[in-house]
Amino acid sequence: MRAFQQWSLIAEVALLFGAASVLAQPTTSSEALYTESRPAMGTVFTIKCYMPDRESADEVMDAAFEEINRLEALLSNYQPSSELSRISRESGSGPVVTDPETFGFLAKSFDWSDRSHGAFDITVGPLLRAWGFKARNGHVPTQAEQKLLRDQVGWDKVKLDPATNSVRFTTHNPMELDPGSIGKGFAVDSVVALLRESGVHAAFLSAGGSTLYGLGAPPGKAGWPVEVPDPRTAGSIATTFLLHDTSLSTGACTEKFFIQNGHRYCHIFDPRTLMPVEGVLQSTVIAPSATDSDALSTVVFVLPPAQTREVLRGLQGTQAILFLSAPGAPTCIVFGAPDSACDAHMPATRKGVRP
Repeated sequence: MRAFQQWSLIAEVALLFGAASVLAQPTTSSEALYTESRPAMGTVFTIKCYMPDRESADEVMDAAFEEINRLEALLSNYQPSSELSRISRESGSGPVVTDPETFGFLAKSFDWSDRSHGAFDITVGPLLRAWGFKARNGHVPTQAEQKLLRDQVGWDKVKLDPATNSVRFTTHNPMELDPGSIGKGFAVDSVVALLRESGVHAAFLSAGGSTLYGLGAPPGKAGWPVEVPDPRTAGSIATTFLLHDTSLSTGACTEKFFIQNGHRYCHIFDPRTLMPVEGVLQSTVIAPSATDSDALSTVVFVLPPAQTREVLRGLQGTQAILFLSAPGAPTCIVFGAPDSACDAHMPATRKGVRP
């Protein structure tokens, strides 16, 4: 449910320069960088990897995109034939037994709901629909519609039984599971595992630009460079991260919003209040797992900073940056990241250069 055209372009530009600097230094005398982009999950996935030749690269990338398509067919809430759609349709009538993979996805999702005290919640499907974000005709729902949503949204209305891999809704009101805040990260982690099993040592994955993963590093480099845009100043960069066996995800309201009666409404909601989040521009999270960074980018966006620190405490290898627009509040807060990550600057990588 998130659109990040600006972020995607910035991330790709940084990688284009990284690629240009390393192609002359292959891992072996026969390896080169290969890139493939294909539509999936309502966005575009891009995979870059070092391989000995085009044939082996095509074989690996075909397998990777087949895996993404398989997971989309399993977890999409836009495909009526998907397993997730079946669960949404039938779980209000009684327990629905599902496969171990889908159950594991749901268990992971609701674990983040528990950890974040409900700030992360994949039951927001009816909420996004009522506010017009699914049909792209944003509008504030009526009071009657908002009252009904309280019986349709809430992770506490979903019961998982690990003994039988079954799912049950505790309400008979229509519910809809929406994987938009974690599904792409889940797919990226699955593809990373596939690439590792295929013997790939250096690769970069982008799920629409909103969730990225750097597997290994380009030859001669410490990691895959990714520039994080600073939403406070157009065209500026907050910081550059090197991803090495690490994921980065971002959430922002710079692309997907609507204005009604002079008020701007964001597509990222606080599921506990059933209202769009206000006063936040962007969240960026680095974590070892793409599933976790994807979910956490929403958690960091929704929770107050003090509660965010509590959630992130003890999570190894996890950092976050939060950009705020609320009057009287700091405009940038870091969690485990260097303070310099809040210092906007123009991207040095593009001075005098055109991709």
